[in-house]
Amino acid sequence: MDALKGLETEFAAVTQKPEELTRLARRSFELRQEMTFLFESNERNFVYWFERRNKGVFLAATPIDVSQILRERLFEQFDTVVMTSATLTVGGRFDYIKQRLGLDHVKERTLPPEFQYGEQVLLYLPQRMPDVRDAGFQAKAAEEILRLLELSEGRAFCLFTSYSQMNELFERVRARVPFPLLLQGTSPRSVLLERFKNTAGAVLFATASFWQGVDVPGEQLSCVIVDRLPFAVPSDPIVAARVQALQEDGRNPFSEFQVPQAVLALKQGFGRLIRTKTDRGVLALLDSRIQRMAYGKIFLESLPKYKITTNLAEVSRFLGKKK
Repeated sequence: MDALKGLETEFAAVTQKPEELTRLARRSFELRQEMTFLFESNERNFVYWFERRNKGVFLAATPIDVSQILRERLFEQFDTVVMTSATLTVGGRFDYIKQRLGLDHVKERTLPPEFQYGEQVLLYLPQRMPDVRDAGFQAKAAEEILRLLELSEGRAFCLFTSYSQMNELFERVRARVPFPLLLQGTSPRSVLLERFKNTAGAVLFATASFWQGVDVPGEQLSCVIVDRLPFAVPSDPIVAARVQALQEDGRNPFSEFQVPQAVLALKQGFGRLIRTKTDRGVLALLDSRIQRMAYGKIFLESLPKYKITTNLAEVSRFLGKKK
């Protein structure tokens, strides 16, 4: 910060300076303001954190609660704001998104789905899966993925909640299938997506960035496999700060924040499969907690009205394969 201030002083002393120096001085001042906020601010509604990526260190300040910011900067500035998405509700209700965004007086409406999910989708929940925290989960998950890929003839997204899980399952599967496998991190996101679309029977192993904003209509994507319920990592500084803020307010962060956030993330991931009225395919969730834990009911109630099975033979029939 002292170096930036010295630079600005030197620029100011230059007579008849070109416009480029004026712009540099302005940028230097902005950087000092940002660094002052990052290092010296006592604003309690922000969590201050850094991360190392390759050879860089990145500093950030993230609001813990965005509701007041949005209320002042957006909602109070307009007479009417229309908010629409396929994944705004949890358990058929808008409570979570209203609380997170600071919406006080709203008109709500849930529209009927455009797709015939009960006919176009089969949700497969395998039986006798170990708990995701069990040492044997990865081996059993690999076996399920292998069976599903055989039935779908590749043409699948395998979506994971962490890079370590993605890489381990990729290594367990790669030598045991005849299909072309693509792995996130080996090429840019756009390149991987194009390869998937243009490679017969391709299978993509990916994490968070492929859970949303990816559109692969048609038979090329006929199966989406999710390894576990997408709960945010509790050690993430933003998640930890929001959990702490809710606890200090006497509220339950698991039911009010962590579960709803995971529900919306799962809806986004599953949403990769059906993109048109003629799409058809299988969704698979390998996490037994959706059937065993009380909160699993919230996930199932929040998903579209898929046809559900625990029988791999039914998956085979749905995909038109012989037993």
